[in-house]
Amino acid sequence: MDSTVIAPARSDRAGRREWIGLGVLALACLVYAMDLTVLHLAVPQISETLHPSSTQLLWIIDVYGFMLAGLLITMGTLGDRIGRRRLLLLGGALFGIVSVIAAFSPTAEFLIVCRALLGIAGATIAPSTLSLIFNMFRDARQRSLAVGTWVSAFSAGGVVGPLLGGVLLEHFWWGSVFLLAVPVMALLLVLGPRVLPEFRDPEAGRLDLTSAALSVVTMISLVLAMKKVAQDGVGTAPLVAVVVGVVAGALFVRRQLTRPDPMLDLRLFGLGAFRTALGINVIAIFVAFGYFLFVAQYFQLVLAMTPMQAGLAMAPSSVGFIIGSQAAPRIVRVLRPAYLIGVGMVLAAIGLVMLTMLSVDGGPALAVIASLLIALGLAPVFGITTELIVGSAPPEQAGAASGISETGSELGGALGISILGSIALAIYRGDLSDTLPRNLPGADSARETLGEAVQVASTLPGNMGAAVLTAAREAFIHGVHITAGVAAIGAILVAVLAVARLRHVPAGELSGEHGH
Repeated sequence: MDSTVIAPARSDRAGRREWIGLGVLALACLVYAMDLTVLHLAVPQISETLHPSSTQLLWIIDVYGFMLAGLLITMGTLGDRIGRRRLLLLGGALFGIVSVIAAFSPTAEFLIVCRALLGIAGATIAPSTLSLIFNMFRDARQRSLAVGTWVSAFSAGGVVGPLLGGVLLEHFWWGSVFLLAVPVMALLLVLGPRVLPEFRDPEAGRLDLTSAALSVVTMISLVLAMKKVAQDGVGTAPLVAVVVGVVAGALFVRRQLTRPDPMLDLRLFGLGAFRTALGINVIAIFVAFGYFLFVAQYFQLVLAMTPMQAGLAMAPSSVGFIIGSQAAPRIVRVLRPAYLIGVGMVLAAIGLVMLTMLSVDGGPALAVIASLLIALGLAPVFGITTELIVGSAPPEQAGAASGISETGSELGGALGISILGSIALAIYRGDLSDTLPRNLPGADSARETLGEAVQVASTLPGNMGAAVLTAAREAFIHGVHITAGVAAIGAILVAVLAVARLRHVPAGELSGEHGH
């Protein structure tokens, strides 16, 4: 294999080309967040137009994340073989093409397939961005700022996505939000070859399609089981899915332990700092993604705000993410990472507890303030844990560690949407089963999602429609209260875990020597 594409020997200090390259990588991350946050805003219109069931709606939202999580390690290995820049550009092209197709989806099932394809395309992008950053920025301080910028790019997408999406949804159909990705990916394809260096591992292991298939089967099966239990209770189908997932997972682990060139080097989990930072990262993103879904729907479907108004209401939390992720590299120079993570997670828990006080007839202020506190608390956690995960691994395993870091992040987000979404759905359906008469026209549809309930209420006469709308909104709020409480407990557990397990990591040092 051609070894000339390995990173050449050079000074540890990054120059102008690397910083411009970082900007290009940030574009890819920006699209990631835009695609997710914009979709949350589009949920009411998707419900109105495509009439998805509650399970289909959850799949539309989170199949993207699960395909990412299932394929990130596979794509990381592929990037080592064909070149990480090449993989990034191929993924960007595919992402743009599928985004156009998704915009014109005629059915909920078709949109789910498109979202799955976007997940596959996204999986080709994700490992490339982080591994390229760690190759481009060798100086510890520059790398810390670069990772902070990388995290900020996701937050910037959270700002830009709702604002641009709100404008589009005010004037065009729901599918227009997918088209936001097209010009950004076109810019990536134009600038990428000029400013991004190519990195390829001449000793990369063979692409193991069997392991890739087992990882996807494991994840999808277990999530399908959770969704089925939330919708229909315990039954044969979810039990079968659990068995399939557990067996596939066991086979995946066994295969990694016995292969000379495993796709996932499980020995990395023997490193204490690596294991702890990864766990913190997964739970923190679980919390972040879970609450974000409910806040977007609360603004539009409970408070009846327009998409543009909802986008503006969500902007402060996204700005909070940017501020928090940019401030973290400076704060961590004087404060131990464990304590910064602990304080951040306690702040996030306070915001989550505030979400348990939302009401049907309240204004947006409480949700806006709560979301801002959550964002300010969580933002430093993502950059710090990412550096700890990759920095605690031996240099020759940094690529594998970055793939695991990305996989953990996507898994945490997808699980947050799935588990917290399933809990909220079960509460919503249970409450409406008690409050809505069985013979009410459209009652079954109203029990599927809040978006469907809003549509059903609009077809019913006067007081009856108002009663259905109030009952549905109260059921939704009940679900938000419970899930926000669960997320708050998770945030406190992360704070305790961080202080207990990472307090030995000194301020101003996020390199690998301390983590072993």
